[in-house]
Amino acid sequence: MVRGSYVLFRKYGNFIDNLRLFTKGGSGGMGYPRLGGEGGKGGDVWVVAHNKMTLKQLKDKYPQKRFVAGEGANSRVSALKGSKGKDCEIPVPVGVSVTDENGKVIGELNKEKDRILVAEGGLGGKLLTNFLPLKGQKRVIHLDLKLIADIGLVGFPNAGKSSLLSKISHAKPAIADYAFTTIKPELGKIMYSDFKQISVADLPGLIEGAHMNKGMGHKFLKHIERTKQLLFVVDISGFQLSSQTHYRTAFETIILLSKELELYKEELQTKPALLAVNKMDLPDAQDKFHVLMNQLQNPKEFLHLFEKSMIPERTVEFQQIIPISAITGEGIDELKNCIRKSLDEHANQENDAYHKKQLLNLHISNTISLSEPPSKNAVSSPRMDIT
Repeated sequence: MVRGSYVLFRKYGNFIDNLRLFTKGGSGGMGYPRLGGEGGKGGDVWVVAHNKMTLKQLKDKYPQKRFVAGEGANSRVSALKGSKGKDCEIPVPVGVSVTDENGKVIGELNKEKDRILVAEGGLGGKLLTNFLPLKGQKRVIHLDLKLIADIGLVGFPNAGKSSLLSKISHAKPAIADYAFTTIKPELGKIMYSDFKQISVADLPGLIEGAHMNKGMGHKFLKHIERTKQLLFVVDISGFQLSSQTHYRTAFETIILLSKELELYKEELQTKPALLAVNKMDLPDAQDKFHVLMNQLQNPKEFLHLFEKSMIPERTVEFQQIIPISAITGEGIDELKNCIRKSLDEHANQENDAYHKKQLLNLHISNTISLSEPPSKNAVSSPRMDIT
């Protein structure tokens, strides 16, 4: 039982997860031909990560979305070496990937104060340039935000992800009885009594074909790339998007969710995953849960029910399967306990793997140094006999 834990919840209004910006490095300063003076280099444009920044704040503060660094100072008699132009810093949230106009990745900013040079200032005038300054680099860049969270919620619309978060928080996310889906990511934090914090990202619900940009498509899928673990949330009664679409059982929704992740990026299936089976307060829920558990324990026996194109190459292996009800609160404490335990175990495994790698590198380094023959130019020390 997890005691004394609660959830802080932040809802992003008008959520923005990508932005296009114009950047230009500063021009260099004029040289001084008569005295051989060099103009100052133009300022550079940097993208810098800040924990409390959002792309919406950036857009609101700089509506023109133009960032130009300062010009280098001209060379003059009192200062033959011109000073460098002022750098321009673009504040962005942690988790941003920066690409150029052709889609080439310039870099990623994964922690506070990470910085990337995106437009370099021009050289100041000097002998090589006939004392004429060079213009700064012009570059259009794209900022693409991928949320960084401990846990990413995965599920079809109406699986109860928002209801689940509303149960463990004081927030009031929009909830509906029809096939409603969150249309922008929301971040919550589980706070434990020992001050441990676990961040949870409630992301837009998937629909079949999400990997092809149907529904929220990539706008959802890209956000789970940087989560440490996945929490699948499924409705024990199954799911049907509309009267024109197929009804899917709980087992079928799990298989289809796995397939969507695989089609988008296979690596997502290797993330540790938990399964929360929601709406256990409904009639016949217990019977359906027993059927689901049998299907999950022997998935290959039931895959013949699917079209071949719907079957993933590998099925997700859940570390824990927890029956819950976001309405009555059944299983919520156990779920929070499992989330914490799973993250702690994974962190310990990563630490062990890191230390083993360090020891292996040290062993290899020592082996190489011992096996190297002595240099031909090496001079041995003369032996000294002490009588």
